[in-house]
Amino acid sequence: MQTDNELKEIVRQKYSEIALQDKAINQSSCCGASGCSTEVYNIMSDDYTKLEGYNADADLGLGCGLPTEFAKIKEGDTVIDLGSGAGNDCFIARRYTGEKGKVIGIDFTTAMIEKARVNAEKLAFHNVEFRQGDIEQIPVTAGVADVVVSNCVLNLVPNKHAVIKEIYRVLKPGGHFSISDIVLEGTLPAKWKEVAELYAGCVSGAIQKQVYLELIEAAGFKNIVLQKDKPIIIPDDILVNHLTADEILAYKNGNTKITSITVYAEKPVAEETACCGEGCCN
Repeated sequence: MQTDNELKEIVRQKYSEIALQDKAINQSSCCGASGCSTEVYNIMSDDYTKLEGYNADADLGLGCGLPTEFAKIKEGDTVIDLGSGAGNDCFIARRYTGEKGKVIGIDFTTAMIEKARVNAEKLAFHNVEFRQGDIEQIPVTAGVADVVVSNCVLNLVPNKHAVIKEIYRVLKPGGHFSISDIVLEGTLPAKWKEVAELYAGCVSGAIQKQVYLELIEAAGFKNIVLQKDKPIIIPDDILVNHLTADEILAYKNGNTKITSITVYAEKPVAEETACCGEGCCN
């Protein structure tokens, strides 16, 4: 059994490699884990190219949704992107915030931070900042963000509960998040959790969808909405690297469903308090 730190190091190493890979390799694999599929299409990611603010140099094909499209970002907002990679979602968010807003990207991979900063400099975006850090301990003061976005990142983090609590902490009262992620319905083959490539590629770190939503609710978020839910089909030429023919058949005929969801939720404007005044309770 790998420790949380060992799992983090797997992700750090893989995403350091991904930062230097060609986008086409990332797109033909499990969230960039490796160029393991001969089928030419994106397994996880959605098409960003039609969104305003899109920058091809910052798109590594690593996402599993379009959270910025659903995030209700307004001019002047402060937006935090968790697992910001080369900066793609940050630059799209900046299109909505304008020059009056601020966008902060957080990533714990040095190579990704360096790549994102180069991209921001090319675009002359002075209100887009990239900070290196662990999203289980977001390097941002409490109550700073109007909006938090993240794209196919929480599934890579061992302690998802800690990340969701941190999102709650950094949001302003009344702030909200829109997060795209990989979740499960049913039981994933046990051996997948032992495969570093699939862990770094989003699948083996995923948890049950219902558990995921319960963690969000338990953290205190309200108005939780499933904005998008799409199935993820993993090609046979990837499955064959990890499962026998019988195991592949059992997986396909079983109850396991891998999906990409985009979830929206709001931090309450004020914490709920006990009723204490005359006429306050019925």
